[in-house]
Amino acid sequence: MSISNSVIARDGAPAVPRRKVAVLSKRQRKIRNALVAYSFIAPNFLGFAVFTLGPILFAFALAFMHWDGSNAITFAGLDNFWRLFEDKAFIAAFWNTIIYTVASVPATLLCALGLAVLLNQKIAGRNFFRTAMFFPYVASLVAVAVVWNMIFNPEMGPVNMILYTLGLDPKNMPGWAADRHWAMVTVILFGIWKNMGYYMVIYLAGLQGINAELYEAADLDGANSWQKFIHVTVPQLGPTTFFVTVMLTIQSFKVFDQIYMITQGGPGTSTLVLVYHIYNEAFISWDLGYSSMISLVLFFLVLAVTVFQFRRQREDEA
Repeated sequence: MSISNSVIARDGAPAVPRRKVAVLSKRQRKIRNALVAYSFIAPNFLGFAVFTLGPILFAFALAFMHWDGSNAITFAGLDNFWRLFEDKAFIAAFWNTIIYTVASVPATLLCALGLAVLLNQKIAGRNFFRTAMFFPYVASLVAVAVVWNMIFNPEMGPVNMILYTLGLDPKNMPGWAADRHWAMVTVILFGIWKNMGYYMVIYLAGLQGINAELYEAADLDGANSWQKFIHVTVPQLGPTTFFVTVMLTIQSFKVFDQIYMITQGGPGTSTLVLVYHIYNEAFISWDLGYSSMISLVLFFLVLAVTVFQFRRQREDEA
């Protein structure tokens, strides 16, 4: 019995049970496999830790400091936080960000869904129109913004020319990006036009994953096109709509590039948003501590909205 369950010792060494050898070998294989897996993960994780996680943690700490990037860092306590309530630019940026998000998210979602439903049909030139709708998302932002400013030019832009042809009084022509009352509308329209093609592609993938038998059953029940859309398409696209809503909300809170290229936060503070205000405080005024505090507020704002969306989704599924 002892011979069969043990490894025969040589040179007087004690015998090692075969079961123990098997356990050691299995453990060594697990360790080796884990090391191999970690070796693949390590480069990406190191890059994430150095260029993303580290700066985020540093920004959190810097929110409670005074620093201009050149002099010594000094502790500020809650000074930067209380300063938020006295900063009119921050208050304007906060509400402008909310307005942009509330207006652009549902509008972009509806446009993307409408385009997806339309271009999911068998129509002539379907592939061309899909490409044309997706093109603004991948096009150079600089070039697109220049063209957009030309189209919406208050004096010689084709949009105002069309409005004039339709009989609108020149005195009542919208100033678009040059008018503080129309600048936010211009930015919202630009965001919808640029992003709806990308989310159209996501909706197209969701539409093509819907079981055709559901539509056949609806036809047998005598449902018309609108009823099939409301009672079949929309419920089946629930997970896709939730994903699009979350991504659009996060993207809207972080809007910066189109503000920078079209209005630069103006006229006045009519299109100033949180990320652009962070940019101004950090790289124009070099108040890195205060800009980090604004970043911290934006982080918790996005986190709160995202958590709320996930909870609502779970309640709907329950």
